[in-house]
Amino acid sequence: MLFTEALLPQELYSAQMIRDAEVSFIDSQEVSLIELIERAGQAAFELLKNVERLSGNISVFAGYGNNGADAYICATLLLEAGCNVQLYAMERAEPRVGISHAKAAFIAAGGRVLDDVKLALDGADVVIDGLLGTGFHGEVEAPIASIIDAINKHNGWILSLDIPSGIKADTGAGVVAVKADATLTFGAVKQGLVTGKARDCVGCLWLADIGLTPFLPQTSCFNIAHRMTDLGLPTRARNSHKGACGKVTVIGGDVGMAGAPRLAGESCLRAGAGLVAVVSRPQHLPVINSGRPELMFWGCELVDMEVYQRLGWADVLLIGPGLGKRDWGYNLLKATGLSDKPSVVDADALNLLSLEPQKQNNWVLTPHSGEAARLLGVSIDEVECDRFAAVYALQKKYGGVIVLKGAGTLIYDGTHCHVAPVGNPGLASGGSGDVLGGIIAALMAQGMNNMDAASAGVVVHGVAADMAAKEGERGMLACDLFPYIRLLVDKI
Repeated sequence: MLFTEALLPQELYSAQMIRDAEVSFIDSQEVSLIELIERAGQAAFELLKNVERLSGNISVFAGYGNNGADAYICATLLLEAGCNVQLYAMERAEPRVGISHAKAAFIAAGGRVLDDVKLALDGADVVIDGLLGTGFHGEVEAPIASIIDAINKHNGWILSLDIPSGIKADTGAGVVAVKADATLTFGAVKQGLVTGKARDCVGCLWLADIGLTPFLPQTSCFNIAHRMTDLGLPTRARNSHKGACGKVTVIGGDVGMAGAPRLAGESCLRAGAGLVAVVSRPQHLPVINSGRPELMFWGCELVDMEVYQRLGWADVLLIGPGLGKRDWGYNLLKATGLSDKPSVVDADALNLLSLEPQKQNNWVLTPHSGEAARLLGVSIDEVECDRFAAVYALQKKYGGVIVLKGAGTLIYDGTHCHVAPVGNPGLASGGSGDVLGGIIAALMAQGMNNMDAASAGVVVHGVAADMAAKEGERGMLACDLFPYIRLLVDKI
């Protein structure tokens, strides 16, 4: 059975968990390794038929391992269906059993194995990538790197089997990798397929059920991209009033940065908070209130008792948008910590936190990879090399819930990891993070626990961006999300 992107199961697995399930399945004597390979190859053929890619010339690339065997089986079925197939193979002196079986079937069907990449790609309308599978580690080297480069430069439609060659199944990282139009993964969804570099390489993700499900272990990692109806926002009573619908104080906006708390404040309102106050530099009053008079405002030059009252009034605090890294922002961050209120910590508040690390259980930290690198004292490349390891390390060091933003945002509370492959490059503009922080703070203030609020907030933010992007990704502004946020929060 084939599952389309919208119907994928939520559970995500490491490559080792899936390999163990394959071993258990084979040990049960319900299936052999050869039968598993044949199921995968058959599923690839069925997908090509479903998406109407059986016409024209089809070029197949087979590697050394079981991924290559899957490619051979698919190529055999294509030959038997009358398709024009060219197959290039990476070969070893002592091939695996699965490869030997699959290659023999391909040759018996009239297939011919090519050893010239250019010849194999010549005139191809469809390219099937079966070079590297989930066992790949390290870096892609010659000659595979040059083959991947040739595939990517070719203008045919590309299908990757199990995982795009060069992408690491557990992390989604990869320097040299096939950029597929579609990926058909087998047995279960690998966690690396939905975050990091993989988001640019996987294309449309499909899953083939080859019978592993009963043998898969419990997992603590879940894809929440399509969870819009079970994320736990309490129903609002018909006799609700503004004071009962969540109160948020947004703290930020040092000199010249009035826009950030303004965006965060309106985001809180659009996500359903009943009352929102902004604490910012006094001169920012016209910018914040003239455009959105529903926001309350308190001008702050020094952290005095009035500021503490504004913090104490709120159910949830959001600190960081436009906060800056000078004494003004530092003192407000200290005051926020002393309030002991549930809080969302974003932007420059994270940069200040990295200078004086502390651990709390009642906050949500929302770093992008640069801020995460500073919080951990590592490079951005180290964060992006293994986003899962980074989010786990952040939670261990700082506590609470960590939202590691990016392509395939990770949300982790120390027990469960949620992955949200939503959103698009239109979010790569100033203010998008402020809007996300506002959504999360508003959902917390309305009664959701921190993990659920963070997860729901990321999904709402990303789906709103996808809705806004129908008008175009390039040039999309953070405030373009507001109409869609309002539509989406009522669905959770």
